[in-house]
Amino acid sequence: MRDPFAWGLILIGLMIAGIGVLWLRGLSLSWLGRLPGDIVIERGASRIYIPITTCLLISLVFSGVMWLVRWLTK
Repeated sequence: MRDPFAWGLILIGLMIAGIGVLWLRGLSLSWLGRLPGDIVIERGASRIYIPITTCLLISLVFSGVMWLVRWLTK
């Protein structure tokens, strides 16, 4: 039996577990938000972040994961 919802939940759970393992290992994502194309405006005591490239990268990764979920549940 191939229940797409169940396989999707399993895949999401494995991804969360993988992220947790990487986090425990000390994976640093300090580069996230400081990519070329991200805009930082500093004036006086104000600072504005416009993370254009970071948002595009996250969107690309999320779209790839969703494509993989659909492909695995066919």
